Amino acid sequence: MTDRSAQTRQARIQQSFDAAEGYDAAAVLQRVAARRLFDGLRARLAGRTPRRILEVGCGTGFLTHMLHEAWPEAELVATDVAPRMLERARKRVGEGVQFCVMDAARPDVAGAFDLICGNLVFQWLAEPSVALQTLADQLAPGGVIAVSTLLDGTFEEWRQACSAEGLVAATPDYPAARTVQGWQPGLCTGKWTTERCVQPFGNGLAFVKHLKDTGASVPREDGKAFSPAELRRVLARFDQAGAMVTWHLAYACFQKPQRAGVFVTGTDTGVGKTLTSACLVHAWKAAYWKPLQSGLADEEGDTSTVIKLSGCLPEDCFPSAGAYQASLSPLAAARAEGAEIDPARLAMPLEDPQRPLVVEGAGGLMVPATDTLMMVDLAERWGLPVVLVARSGLGTLNHTLLSLEALRARGLAIAGVVLSGPLNTENSKTIQEKGQVRILAELPQQKTVTAETVAALSRLIPAWDDVSEAMQVGRKGVSEKV
Repeated sequence: MTDRSAQTRQARIQQSFDAAEGYDAAAVLQRVAARRLFDGLRARLAGRTPRRILEVGCGTGFLTHMLHEAWPEAELVATDVAPRMLERARKRVGEGVQFCVMDAARPDVAGAFDLICGNLVFQWLAEPSVALQTLADQLAPGGVIAVSTLLDGTFEEWRQACSAEGLVAATPDYPAARTVQGWQPGLCTGKWTTERCVQPFGNGLAFVKHLKDTGASVPREDGKAFSPAELRRVLARFDQAGAMVTWHLAYACFQKPQRAGVFVTGTDTGVGKTLTSACLVHAWKAAYWKPLQSGLADEEGDTSTVIKLSGCLPEDCFPSAGAYQASLSPLAAARAEGAEIDPARLAMPLEDPQRPLVVEGAGGLMVPATDTLMMVDLAERWGLPVVLVARSGLGTLNHTLLSLEALRARGLAIAGVVLSGPLNTENSKTIQEKGQVRILAELPQQKTVTAETVAALSRLIPAWDDVSEAMQVGRKGVSEKV
């Protein structure tokens, strides 16, 4: 679509919504989606109160009202491309909300926002993945962006009625669920969920009127209007099939990390997490935190090792929330000492948030940390991009690809993979291609590891700014390819 045609279509969408006088009465599914989205974003905020909120595509204010009612003291900026929609939203919500005309794809309000949201607006945007990243860039540290969109298969019954008469429905082509899964802003943690809703109508004319009343009657760019005779035939087919349509919806809540940094985990124990962490600390002049440490009866501990190898100062390392003697999982080691790990002590340090923090996990992703939490649960809670450390040799492909799949199933951002051991070009290439992940570094096997060794290996680590920026650019690239 050219810039001119995109602008023309945007103008038609604005006019259509401005003319949608019957929106409030007709927008049943829009209300349902607003409630689902609100419940999801509130759960993601986990009790935190947003101070600044930006809503895009607010329509007549279904979601706006919920936001203002939940957080009346917050600075809430509600925007839409249709001025008359905004006026109806203002009447619904009342005082205490700032309303302004704005295109969600071209935000012109100043960040940073603790919460950015938009209900059923992204299907109208020409480049939704780019718009999502642009909005996410305006999040404050720890901020949440929550959006919903329509998916492929929506109004399929109407399309089938048209097809049965040899015609092509002019309803827009919505993105496939697989495509939407690729819309994930860089550095952010979160994932998409889907929902299917069936809405009955009295007849086909009621459905057509519904599209007009909700402003959704703008056809796709190559759509052609039906003649009266063609429309009558399609309406008859639609009525015979039951006069109902299916909506396919997708919802997502993404959270920006509360600070700069990464979570280092491995495909298994002893794979090289501590060496990698030391290299990252040295390369990035980063702080370090080992939340849970076990095995102190057999070794000096990872915090002491990182201090010795990386050259960082003791004050650059945050104290562990739990340190235990036995060479077992943190949960088992704590139990062996009659101790209990308090989840409240596992809050990520937020001092000096612009400085990268290297958080080293214990074992692999599925190692128990507490009675109710695995290491992957803690990674999700902390929300930092993940560096996965894997062996370079035989057997690494299955372990590494499964670990990447587990991370993506949780919606965790992945900074990249570090391969530890003898250089293996074939395994490196396979992990990069099949895992759709960046190989951050390949750290060759060392006979002995010293501070000098770590200083040399650190030169193989890309700069922190490079990693951070590449993740944002990389998400956009993946979104466009999927």
